[in-house]
Amino acid sequence: MTYVRGWARGGSSALNCPQPVYPIKACRLLADATNNNKLHFIREIKEDRWRAHNARIRTNHNTVRTGSSRSRSGLALKFQAIMAGLLKSAFHLSHTAQCLSGLKKVNAMQVRFLNLLEYQSKVLMENHGVNIQKFKMVRNADDAKTLSKDLAVDEYVVKAQILAGGRGKGHFSNGFKGGVHITKDANQIWPLAEKMVGHKLITKQTPPSGIMVNSVMVAESIVIKRETYFCILMDRAHNGPVLIASPAGGMDIEEVAVSSPHLVKTIPIDIIEGVTDDMALTVAEFLEFHGTSRQKCAEQVKALWSLFTGVDAVQLEINPLAETDTGDVVSVDAKIQFDDNAQFRQKDVFAMDDTTESDPREVEAAKYNLNYIGMSGDIGCLVNGAGLAMATMDLIHLHGGQPANFLDVGGSVNETQVKQAFDIISSDPNVKAILVNVFGGIVNCATIATGVVNATRASGLKLPLVVRLEGTNVDAAKKILQDSGLPIIQAKDLDHAAMTAVDQASLKAKAQAC
Repeated sequence: MTYVRGWARGGSSALNCPQPVYPIKACRLLADATNNNKLHFIREIKEDRWRAHNARIRTNHNTVRTGSSRSRSGLALKFQAIMAGLLKSAFHLSHTAQCLSGLKKVNAMQVRFLNLLEYQSKVLMENHGVNIQKFKMVRNADDAKTLSKDLAVDEYVVKAQILAGGRGKGHFSNGFKGGVHITKDANQIWPLAEKMVGHKLITKQTPPSGIMVNSVMVAESIVIKRETYFCILMDRAHNGPVLIASPAGGMDIEEVAVSSPHLVKTIPIDIIEGVTDDMALTVAEFLEFHGTSRQKCAEQVKALWSLFTGVDAVQLEINPLAETDTGDVVSVDAKIQFDDNAQFRQKDVFAMDDTTESDPREVEAAKYNLNYIGMSGDIGCLVNGAGLAMATMDLIHLHGGQPANFLDVGGSVNETQVKQAFDIISSDPNVKAILVNVFGGIVNCATIATGVVNATRASGLKLPLVVRLEGTNVDAAKKILQDSGLPIIQAKDLDHAAMTAVDQASLKAKAQAC
């Protein structure tokens, strides 16, 4: 599991506490970093590696000193200095290459997470005893007809369900304004929902064309007396979960942390002991809940911890955690991020994933256990291993090219997966050349070679294909490629492969332009 320092969605970056971490695949981290123009993500990965190497050197040096003479200690110091210089130079060279790699063009890289709609998060909260607003889903007129019986409340909130924020200030493709409406008349719910369902909602966070609305959530409108902020997330510095709370909720928590740091409380949580009664009451007091509301808040804090651990979350943010006019404590809005490594035991949660708004190529790749992320370049990449894939993209940039995708086939790849990978890469109309870069440690190079040959023949590939293979059974693999009779360009090393792929893509683009 790879842990990397980063920013939580909805924010805890500016909080006066150590930065959160996410156990997440390196490809997704890179995508998230570039999409948000945060090059320091990549820098911190390399700096962490640099510090780790230094730590190992210091450990070795201390070991030498404890059982050796002063002269050997001096030799260790020299060794440390030399290695430190080499590692630091390597880091700066790599970082410089990244800086020169045309970051603007990488910004189109897409990122894929498990994303839940608002109502799906509410279902999870309700299942774990978290107090939420009553709600029902409306997808058609029939759903709306029974609503007044199933959800008899004084006032209704009608909210379009899409994976984007800013819905209240958005507008629909049919001209209807606002993705959030309030009404006291149950008979007005479908007339409102009808203008949303089947139409695209356009907000500041959606593509220019908007996102199709397939359903609306109709929830009980509550009178909020006061808003607070509550969050649990995995934190690198504390090697575990941390609880963050603030009585100043309902607003940008980063601004609160900067302007009023005393209003932000951070409490490390023992992963075994969990949230105790005393801790929950302490949080409730800090959030300024009094009287009977204090105990209610403490119960909700413990329920939210149960949710966090129960669904293998890496972040659970409630903003606002509201106190109503009746003294109830309600989680009005939630943002949940999950540990994707826990998918094997959270099948029900991951089955809720809405892929209708995802890149269909990513969805197709996931079916075959391929890690694919689309980008904006013209050189398709098929690589085994996330680190090697990123290094391949770095070299493509270094030679003036642009990768069209990140595609990691993994260590247990078979011929079928290779065929599907080729189909996905070649489905991108922007791709002008394909680069296959495989280091056969676990992977048998002959398997890759056979898959490449069969996929090229089956698809009738018309694009230039550059292949660099090294490692297990590489000689047999090269012979398979050579004997295939196909116009496959075999590169002698990775640098040559990247340079050749860039040249071939350029030639293909010029030929298509003529």
